[in-house]
Amino acid sequence: MGGTTEARELAHRLAEDVRYDTAISLAGRTADPKPQPVKTRIGGFGGADGLAHFLRDENIALLVDATHPFAARISHNAAEAAQRTGVPLLALRRPEWQSLPGDRWNSVGSVVEAVSALGPRPRRVFLAIGRQEAFHFEAAPQHSYVIRSVDPVTPPLNLPDQEAILATGPFAEGDEATLLKSRQIDVIVAKNSGGSATYGKIAAARRLGIEVIMVERRKPADVPTAGSCDEALDRIAHWLAPA
Repeated sequence: MGGTTEARELAHRLAEDVRYDTAISLAGRTADPKPQPVKTRIGGFGGADGLAHFLRDENIALLVDATHPFAARISHNAAEAAQRTGVPLLALRRPEWQSLPGDRWNSVGSVVEAVSALGPRPRRVFLAIGRQEAFHFEAAPQHSYVIRSVDPVTPPLNLPDQEAILATGPFAEGDEATLLKSRQIDVIVAKNSGGSATYGKIAAARRLGIEVIMVERRKPADVPTAGSCDEALDRIAHWLAPA
């Protein structure tokens, strides 16, 4: 179950291994996903029940949850379906970012809390949380927003002062610093997704002294977890006999 940089890397590396018959499932939230080197399925399963049926029907020997760290519902369904079917489950989760000296983080537990954390005073906000939950910021129209996402936010946000940037990472720290300065950003809203592809804005904020409202991850399901593709491949080799 993919959609992340790590999922693409794992798919490429498994495709080169003749011991395994690998398929990847994408949720379909990105309009033009990158081609994959293995069998690819697009769209949801219909909750934990649908995923459990799929695992049985396809005789799946191992399920890898390499979805986004904030795809909580999908991960919950994966854990439930694996438990019902007895299929081993491995979660591939990049480590969270950690606050470093010079960071000005305001950690919150949800996007809704992030909206409140902006406060009543008008601010220039760089919104870097993707498009799925951007609508929550319609509750704070006093701010000016620069909204970056891979695909357009739909439906368009009802905000009086907004700029949309469509872009796909990785984003270099220097480029992020230039963007933040050119837009006169004084606060960033980001999710603690970890990894290097989107860390540039966090490093740039540290350099420029810009506040970051950081939406922290919820506690994940209690399943075996790998923090890297190398670790995941080691576990897969240990768990699975050659196909």
